[in-house]
Amino acid sequence: MTIYNLDAVARAYPHALCIDSEAGAFDADGNQIELDQALVDAAAAELAAEAAATQYQRDRQPEYPSLADLADALYWSNQGDNTKLDEYYAACAAVKAKYPKPEVN
Repeated sequence: MTIYNLDAVARAYPHALCIDSEAGAFDADGNQIELDQALVDAAAAELAAEAAATQYQRDRQPEYPSLADLADALYWSNQGDNTKLDEYYAACAAVKAKYPKPEVN
């Protein structure tokens, strides 16, 4: 029994209407689609590369200061005190430095 990577099958066979991790893929008429494992593996590699290229975004998100902190900093900045806004920007910069955006080739 083959267990299929559903996302990879969907990428490799965009015309598949129904995809089952064990039974395979089916078209709109219910006909089973003959899956080429090499195409599924290539699609899985593409998906993995795309996920790796944006991992820094998922790593950064929980460490950024909250929007409530930004709202408070903006309020105080409007009152003439930029201390909290400067701290907010510094915290964002620290997260960006900790999880840098990968260079594009």
